[in-house]
Amino acid sequence: MAILIAVRWCAGWQKGLCFVKKSASVKNRDDVSIVLCGEAGQGIQTVEFLLTRILKLAGCNVFATKEYMSRIRGGANSTEIRVSDKRVCAPVDRIDILIALNKGALQHLDKRISPQTVVLAEKEIVGDDFDRRRCRFIDIPFTRIAAEAGNKVYSNSVAVGVVAGLFVVPVGDVTGFIKQHFSAKSQEIIENNAGAAEAGYKVGSDLVGAGEIKLRVAPDARVRDEIILGGAEAVGLGAIAGGCNFISAYPMSPSTPVLVFLAKYGRDFGVIAEQAEDEIAAMNMVIGAWFAGARAMASTSGGGFALMVEGLSLSAMLEMPVVIHLAQRPAPATGLPTRTEQADLELALYAGHGEFPRIIFAPGSIEEAFYLTQKAFNLADKYQIPVFVLTDQYLIDSYYNIASLDLAGMEVQKHIVETKENYRRYEMTENGISPRGIPGLGSGLIVVDSDEHDQDGHITEDLDLRTRMVNKRLKKMELIKNEVIPPELVGPADYKNLVICWGSTYNVVREALGELGRDDTAMLHYKQVYPLHSNTTEYLKRADRIIIVEGNATSQLGKQIKLHTGIDVGEKVLKYNGLSFSVEEIVDGLNSLLD
Repeated sequence: MAILIAVRWCAGWQKGLCFVKKSASVKNRDDVSIVLCGEAGQGIQTVEFLLTRILKLAGCNVFATKEYMSRIRGGANSTEIRVSDKRVCAPVDRIDILIALNKGALQHLDKRISPQTVVLAEKEIVGDDFDRRRCRFIDIPFTRIAAEAGNKVYSNSVAVGVVAGLFVVPVGDVTGFIKQHFSAKSQEIIENNAGAAEAGYKVGSDLVGAGEIKLRVAPDARVRDEIILGGAEAVGLGAIAGGCNFISAYPMSPSTPVLVFLAKYGRDFGVIAEQAEDEIAAMNMVIGAWFAGARAMASTSGGGFALMVEGLSLSAMLEMPVVIHLAQRPAPATGLPTRTEQADLELALYAGHGEFPRIIFAPGSIEEAFYLTQKAFNLADKYQIPVFVLTDQYLIDSYYNIASLDLAGMEVQKHIVETKENYRRYEMTENGISPRGIPGLGSGLIVVDSDEHDQDGHITEDLDLRTRMVNKRLKKMELIKNEVIPPELVGPADYKNLVICWGSTYNVVREALGELGRDDTAMLHYKQVYPLHSNTTEYLKRADRIIIVEGNATSQLGKQIKLHTGIDVGEKVLKYNGLSFSVEEIVDGLNSLLD
């Protein structure tokens, strides 16, 4: 798909639509990057939600991600929507069309605006602080169009209509979806939003009709029947598929959407969602829920998880399963609470006093967020250990269309036993896993204790028994190593250059390698970052050059790889300013290191 943009002087649309003179035309890539920017409270997220769904229904592949400030009103928030006739799952720096809805929007995105960027904005709103000759500027009176539709607050609906008009989506589909979206509102609000979108649609279609903007996207009928899934929804659905029936959390960005999702659909799927008074209580509730026979998850971010650490060690001593969704954001302390980073791997790995086994997953895609969260519940139950699902703000707040989720063979694997009268909760077994009973199921007495204990669960200071109990708990690692998910190799098997990444960088690095087009370079992605798979050493030794990509300052996975293999990954592409990697950044970073 190509986007051809030619901007020239013309009479414009109705009152006040005019164009800055440009004579050159631009032939763009095979997708379109649309960015909308406005202040918090202007409904930018509503625009993102509506446009991604409307364009998907029109047969376009879509990807959306957002960056936003830590404030309820004001500032400058933006959302990027990529639209293509092929699947797109990663952000780019390039902006083809920018819709600026407030003063400061152009300055906020200054570094991403190029001479090829078409800016749709209201001149009176964005002001004169930005040199509009740097781009292709089209003055659109969003506020006046919205006011004529009923109220200037409908500017976001006007923006939806403009973009839909550029892609020539049938106007009835646009207004119909908007009416459905606002169906819980009053009839006046429903009609006004639809009217604002229809007026915006005319602006967009007039631009297309006059040849000012031409978007050639080949719709795919198959895309219309696909689903749009976000990272938070994928984690929530994965939890449901894993049998989760209890979640406890204290709201903390960027993890809060998972709690909200499970609370919203809890009644449909039998999930109790508890907003605890703090993270300490949340973790202890999750432990108590597993003790009673539920399958529970705690959801938090780094600062909240710091409060859960004592509870984490409690679960280890009790040998109680727990699943922790840890959504990373920049730290220390409050850091950048609405931004993204991959800097909590070591926190998840080393948190807790004492020594005990754990598993850490780091989904690389929205699909993996679903599958790995589901798997986390089964493994936590099987080995009676904490299992982490490590995401970040970028993954949680991203969306794209997928064909479906494969539920074949997916089952809730429970490992609870019916107890007998002589039941011992911490019975010594050959593999280190004691049969786990729950109160009320069987005739046995269930005794657990946070102190070191004997096989019956009673407190002990028998030092020889203490050693045996520690060994029993650690022995599980030998079994866990047999279930470690191997890293995924993408690219030629006979590579000379190996690019290592983990977690949410998967799709960005994969697309960047496609842009590079090198037949000597492959990507090795880790979706399980602890324990590391035993074939790691083999992969690394086959490479002449190893580069690691991480969203942190100290290469936390790189340190784990050195600890595991003895191999120092010396070349790094790191980012830790609070924003996700873009495809261009990875391309530039790799080009600077590769010959």
